Amino acid sequence: IIKLLYAYTPQRTLETFRDVYIFTELMDDSLRSVIGKQLDHDRISFLVYQMLCGIRYLHAAGIIHRDLKPSNMVVSYNCDLKILDFGLARSVETTFTMTQYVVTRHYRAPEIILQMEYDSRVDMWSIGCIMAELITGEVLFPGTDHVDQWMCIVRKLGTPRPEFIARTTPGTQRYIQNQPPVPGIPFEHLFPDSVFDQSSSNHPQLTNEYARDFLRRMLAFDPLERCTVDEALRHPYINVWYYEPDFKRSPPAAPYDHTIDAQNLSVGAWKKLLFEEIQDIQATMTLDDPEPR
Repeated sequence: IIKLLYAYTPQRTLETFRDVYIFTELMDDSLRSVIGKQLDHDRISFLVYQMLCGIRYLHAAGIIHRDLKPSNMVVSYNCDLKILDFGLARSVETTFTMTQYVVTRHYRAPEIILQMEYDSRVDMWSIGCIMAELITGEVLFPGTDHVDQWMCIVRKLGTPRPEFIARTTPGTQRYIQNQPPVPGIPFEHLFPDSVFDQSSSNHPQLTNEYARDFLRRMLAFDPLERCTVDEALRHPYINVWYYEPDFKRSPPAAPYDHTIDAQNLSVGAWKKLLFEEIQDIQATMTLDDPEPR
């Protein structure tokens, strides 16, 4: 996760407060810049591993990112990856059956498109879509609108199973049942050997077959069958990088207090909370030493 180094406002009083400057660690480029470059299995697997590490930390704190996409991830020239942009992140304590306008369309899970209840596994779907894009250089589900996005998914993955359809609204059930059944495309055809870099890896499990198997689990239509972040980290295509001390270096994720999100505050009250937060950061952190004093 991108590290906050400092936050600053030049205004000294709440009455004049209007500007916030946020300082984060410097990275070299967006992950978007990597799309289209033929990456070998080592790089793809390592990038996805880092996505999962970041999301594991968020999920442990009870937070869903809800807008994972290449432009919301940044990379360094030595293949380090950081997740940023938490504008749509929310607590998992909340039951979500709200608008589908979270997660950029091409990375939006089926349960969001159908306005079903959803949980942290929507982030796993998004990571699966991003990994597919790293492999092929193209958006996996390039829908042009809400309905077309659904059809893009169905054309490639096939009509969802009855147990998934049964959990949708009656109107959605009628719509799906009135469509001719679609068998979907086998992953061996969606991701043929020709789209993978042909160079060999020092890790025997970093193969085309394991990459396809991992994608199949990440892109499970039914979220109940989709990988959790811990299951994904244990998959053979990913666990080659797994190192338990990596997870102990960061402080434990403190549970997110979601009660503030439910408060119906005025603009002035939100402004006061933000100003106090910035003042606290300025009092406890410096750019030379971003750790709280």
